Amino acid sequence: MRKLISFAFALASFSATAFPADRHIAFEHNNAIYIANLDGTNEKKIADGIFPAISPDGTRVSFNTVEKTSETTYVRHMAAVEVATGKVNVFKDVPSENSYYPSWTADGKQILFTTRPHEVWDLVTVNSDGTNFHVLKPGVQNEVTCYSPVWAHDGQSVFCQDVTNIYQIGLDGAVRVQWKIEKIIPKGDMSGDGRIDVSPDGKRLLLSIDMGEESGRKDWDGPLPALWAFDLQSQKATRLTPKKLFGWDGVWIDNDNILFLSRAPGEKNDSIYRMSADGKNLKRLIKNGRFPSVSAP
Repeated sequence: MRKLISFAFALASFSATAFPADRHIAFEHNNAIYIANLDGTNEKKIADGIFPAISPDGTRVSFNTVEKTSETTYVRHMAAVEVATGKVNVFKDVPSENSYYPSWTADGKQILFTTRPHEVWDLVTVNSDGTNFHVLKPGVQNEVTCYSPVWAHDGQSVFCQDVTNIYQIGLDGAVRVQWKIEKIIPKGDMSGDGRIDVSPDGKRLLLSIDMGEESGRKDWDGPLPALWAFDLQSQKATRLTPKKLFGWDGVWIDNDNILFLSRAPGEKNDSIYRMSADGKNLKRLIKNGRFPSVSAP
């Protein structure tokens, strides 16, 4: 088993794919927001915060600010930073001190995220400059929460998950489609941090799944993380990462390649990897990075 695991990460030294120079990755490192070239070079800190999402044109990054208010409490606001200048705009009009997981529309005009103004989580939108706050789907007491929201390709609906199901929700807040996770992915489920990303052509979802399988690693506690692609037309899911390669927090680079987090055996920190959707051309791009996001093709 160790030979198989080592072989998967040995592939990380090779890649036959060229990277466009004008696209960028945003990622989190030590509670700060960084950007880098698509090949992982030229890392640069641009703000303090967590959960970055780079705009489609790569000029701005939306993220969560984190302010410690006591020994046990924090305030988390939604914000956006201009990549070129480092100017940060904190969205003060959002009526909550607890917001997470921004997602941009394809035209870069709106941001979707979850926020908790009271005891439940709302699914909300705001213009990219922080104006025009709108509750897309209000949370309801004793009902499930929608985690990891992301815009559909056409901007006319959103996808999210509640640990048990994946939903497509219209702009009126109504559920259009619901998929039971364990039905489309046997032995699979999602956590509240389980990420969803939509392919650039809008045809597939990239899902971060917790598998009901033994990890086979003494240095790993918890479920085995795997990345799956779900085809929205055929309703079929395909596993992208084999059992020996742990993968989570995946995003599409283009329709044929992905970025994701993984951790090699014996290492203590996560790294950002790139891989073709067919499992080839695995390459580590950034060490000790979290929550990758990539600008549009």
